[in-house]
Amino acid sequence: MIQKVGFLLVGAGALVLLVWSVQGFFMASEISLVVRISVGVIGIGLLTLIGTVIRDRIAAAKTEDFKEVRQ
Repeated sequence: MIQKVGFLLVGAGALVLLVWSVQGFFMASEISLVVRISVGVIGIGLLTLIGTVIRDRIAAAKTEDFKEVRQ
């Protein structure tokens, strides 16, 4: 139980740092608008691909048949 709380705290801290970094990047006026838009599009594309892989893996796990596994 305490291990799950530790993972949750580490994940929450990492998420806060990530959001803060992304916000700082996209609000920086020194960085070209084209670069900021390109990075945003790449990020959205990566999140879409990761989401698709997770969804497909969950769907495959529901239909997997473990006939060869002995208990």
